[in-house]
Amino acid sequence: MKRPTIADIAREAGVSKGAVSYALNGQPGVSESTRRRILAIAEQIGWQPNSAARALNGARADAVGLALCRPARILGMEPFFMELISGIEAELAARGCALMLQVVRDHDAEIAVHRRWWGEGRIDGAFLVDLHIDDPRVPVLESLAMPVVVVGDPSSAGRLAPVWSDEVVAVRETVAYLAALGHRRIARVAGLPRLVHTAIRDRAFTEAGGGLGECPIVHTDYTGEEGARATRRLLSSEARPTAIIYDNDIMAVAGLSVAQEMRLNVPADLSIVAWDDSPLAQVVRPPLTALTRDIPAYGAHAAQTLLALIDGAETPAKDGHEDQPPRLTPRGSTAPPPF
Repeated sequence: MKRPTIADIAREAGVSKGAVSYALNGQPGVSESTRRRILAIAEQIGWQPNSAARALNGARADAVGLALCRPARILGMEPFFMELISGIEAELAARGCALMLQVVRDHDAEIAVHRRWWGEGRIDGAFLVDLHIDDPRVPVLESLAMPVVVVGDPSSAGRLAPVWSDEVVAVRETVAYLAALGHRRIARVAGLPRLVHTAIRDRAFTEAGGGLGECPIVHTDYTGEEGARATRRLLSSEARPTAIIYDNDIMAVAGLSVAQEMRLNVPADLSIVAWDDSPLAQVVRPPLTALTRDIPAYGAHAAQTLLALIDGAETPAKDGHEDQPPRLTPRGSTAPPPF
């Protein structure tokens, strides 16, 4: 079925297309009874104004963009992004604003998408996620003068508005908790090393573990397969860690399975901590100690900041909006080490 047009309304109402245009745009040139009849027909057949045509007149698109540079199969398994998007959507829906979501293969493709969306008037602003070190997207989006909110650390956001939480505080709290239990060999199964938040966690983990024993970091792609592989490597080493911190819940659950596969008891032989709590982390046995935060609220704060920018608010100070840091929620997967 084709999209309803002004011509369809004119034919149904028995008037000219010009009369329909006058009625739909609230302009003089038609009687009130004709205007009401045209508006009723437009609603009945589901006519909506063309966004490109509205953009030519300087009207708002009532939509914002989010391009994700990651495989769609991984996105579907990532509770963090699903919860973040749910928080964004809830805030946008309350304002009658849509979210345009597209998965792209690389940063060049993402930049091209933003240029097209903004140039064609399809969006009023955008979110930028997964900040990279020396991220090429930041200067391009700055040059477009488009309202943009970075969901990430302000240190790499340039002049764009950041919404972020303190990764360093969360890492220190987690390492201090494990050290207080008696752990001295703590490992971390991290995400992609080129991501800004991974680099921040790496530095904080190395500093926090400086007074302990060996504290290795293994980088992965966030998938369960890579998390399992990293866990086997760590648990097969001579200086086997007594505790492992994972950068997401998927890898933590995979690590739990590997420990059980290698006949290690969690938490008697190995303690496990997952970054970003989720129902998955809570339903496994034992339930996983995790870093908990209100991710939908995080997404809502990002949406509120972007909508304010679209409404003409000034770009926030360089530090932007700092959200609550993740807090440690101890459960059954952590305990003192076996020796």
